[in-house]
Amino acid sequence: MSQIRDCPAPDPHPGGPTRYAVPPGAVDTHAHVIGLPPAYPIVSERSYTPPEAPAERYLAMLDATGMAHGVLVQVSVHGTDNRLMVETLRANRQRLRGIAVIPLGLPERDLIALKEAGVMGLRLNVLFGGGVGLDQLENYGALAREMGWHLQFLLDARHLPEMAGAMARLPVPLVFDHMGHMPASASVAHRGFQTLLGLVRDGAYVKLSGAFRVSTEGPPYTDTIPFARALNEAAPERCLWGSDWPHVAAWDGPPKITGLLDLMADWVPDEERRRMLFVDNPKRLYGF
Repeated sequence: MSQIRDCPAPDPHPGGPTRYAVPPGAVDTHAHVIGLPPAYPIVSERSYTPPEAPAERYLAMLDATGMAHGVLVQVSVHGTDNRLMVETLRANRQRLRGIAVIPLGLPERDLIALKEAGVMGLRLNVLFGGGVGLDQLENYGALAREMGWHLQFLLDARHLPEMAGAMARLPVPLVFDHMGHMPASASVAHRGFQTLLGLVRDGAYVKLSGAFRVSTEGPPYTDTIPFARALNEAAPERCLWGSDWPHVAAWDGPPKITGLLDLMADWVPDEERRRMLFVDNPKRLYGF
């Protein structure tokens, strides 16, 4: 078993971009809140051990960056124990929405409670311990359709070609994290990335996020620009931005949020398309 490493803490001084103004009503569509044991246990099969990332720090980050709303994604280290995320949603009903990680077979009352708290979708994570894999894809699709939810995927797009057919048949909207989470050292022409582009053109959403995860050059992450531009060109009406706060598993040190936001001026140079990405697209998907 590989060693479980401790994550560094996120940037203590978050700020907005310096190259453009964040439009009013902007949404951060990807972040996590993290608690500590014993109140909030962490799974033993995790890939990392994060620091605490409480709701008040996340809300302060939203304020510092000019974000009106946020979307919390259940973090892998809490497995299918969504309690902290749900508590945070209930305390911030107007400002936050959530994406849960659940096992199949939950009682209907538990599903309804998640929806009433502000859960808008389910995440299937095949990259990090604590997530839920793809072996029950059709059943998750059926559940999401019944609940009016979408499915969100954390996967490596290099493996998408063998999954794309089954995904395309799912009866709900699809969302892909971190531009497909494939390394920028791979070409935009890579078959996996081209498969992702095809799914996005056909109706999937994609998060333009995680530059520090996919870059092989490091800050200012210029090697990610061709991938983000290709995705935005494929479907500007289905691109989203996410901070990925608190930047777990950022082994080279936490990225500067100002830098991640400034990068959007290169990823999406057109101001109107940036407004779509920050405001229109997430409001439509998450119901703000």
